[in-house]
Amino acid sequence: MEVAILIVYFISLSILFAFGLHGLVMIYYYHKTRAYATPNLEAPAELPLVTVQLPVFNEVYVIERLVNAVCEMEYPKDKLEIQLLDDSTDETVEVSRRLVAEWAARGFDIKHIHRIDRTGYKAGALKSGLEKAKGEFVAIFDADFVPKKDFLMKTIPHFRNDGVGMVQTRWEHLNEDYSYLTRAQALALDGHFVIEQQVRNKAGFFINFNGTAGIWRKSCIEDAGNWHADTLAEDLDLSYRAQLRGWKFVFLNDVTSPAELPADINGLKTQQFRWTKGAVETAKKLLPMVWSSSLPLKVKLECTVHLTSNIVFPFILLTAFLNVPLVVIKNTVEGYDSIFTMMGIFVLASVSTFMFYMYAQRAIHLDWRRRLMLFPVFMAGSMGFAVNNTKAVFEALTGKKTAFLRTPKYKIVGADGEWKKKKYVQKKIGGAVLVELFFTIYFIIGISISLFYLEIAAIPFQLLFLAGFGTVGALSLRHALES
Repeated sequence: MEVAILIVYFISLSILFAFGLHGLVMIYYYHKTRAYATPNLEAPAELPLVTVQLPVFNEVYVIERLVNAVCEMEYPKDKLEIQLLDDSTDETVEVSRRLVAEWAARGFDIKHIHRIDRTGYKAGALKSGLEKAKGEFVAIFDADFVPKKDFLMKTIPHFRNDGVGMVQTRWEHLNEDYSYLTRAQALALDGHFVIEQQVRNKAGFFINFNGTAGIWRKSCIEDAGNWHADTLAEDLDLSYRAQLRGWKFVFLNDVTSPAELPADINGLKTQQFRWTKGAVETAKKLLPMVWSSSLPLKVKLECTVHLTSNIVFPFILLTAFLNVPLVVIKNTVEGYDSIFTMMGIFVLASVSTFMFYMYAQRAIHLDWRRRLMLFPVFMAGSMGFAVNNTKAVFEALTGKKTAFLRTPKYKIVGADGEWKKKKYVQKKIGGAVLVELFFTIYFIIGISISLFYLEIAAIPFQLLFLAGFGTVGALSLRHALES
């Protein structure tokens, strides 16, 4: 029994170690490509016709903010078409119709396209709108975004290269300072955009359209096979199919698009579940195409890491569960001292992860040292989300299909705003919460065992697990009951 536990624990740590060390690979390429500057190009003399698609579903709190921001962008009216792709089933429909009528009266080419059914969910809405789109280029914004006035003028010039199929901008955060929950999300997203997206793009690897705050060449979407609804990550799916067809993508780190972060943990869980499951579904679908292509080996390897990184969550859960029995085995069974000593090397993965987020924060924030104080909270939260995201991984691997559940938005800006008594708050308490609370009790016992055996080195990680599972589980209950 002891041998089986050690083997499973070692394999789990090895997988986490491998994905953790990938952060060092990103940092290596970050330094290698740092001198590669994306040029600021002048807009062409003859601006092309652009269609802006706004896919929405029950967004009564933010729909007006979104439509107003898009209509206020600096772009000639006669070169701009706006599609409000509205799948809503509540009063959002009437608000949308009113907004479209008001802006149309001001001379804007804006249309309200309301679908009675949600066939294909977001992918279906985008595909349906594309069939009617007049623009040579198609910009997309989700309901929680507030695009800046110069978005089109800063992105359109990069399509001078006929091989460019998509331009993605970096997300900013309207309500980063709202809570520790939103600050931790901002830290994570900054790492993705500033390091992963920027470095992959400069180094010649595949990047992904992030579902919003980007602009496509319409012919690229069509050439890649259009939007598919067979995964929950329609953006990642289309991105890979387009790049496998030879299209080039551009990531603009210095062009930003503000958005609202989920303020309640159950809304965040829904978002994380969809992103995790969708990525694994896309990996199942497209990795065979990646490896059968003529791409260089290093690109294939990076694509594999990119698409499969979410499989870490089941192994986080396994590592957590086996951590406590390992403490007991180490102190009651002889003959494994060398193995436990060797396991110390796995701490390097945590150092790699810290460096990854340190470089991201240092690149875009003057107060990066203060922001990095939140890193333990982020790490604990990543562990705490392992139950929710492990379920997503297994559903993807087993082929279980689920609906596209959008993330609720409440028009929260800065540190102000309230969401608890508003529509769309998820009040259902799922089985994952019980598992999270079980692990909370489990690690209270585990820390007591470590103290009994004076296994001081094990306690910091057990405290992170305790904080992660305890916070996620308790907040899930609290946010559901208070709403």
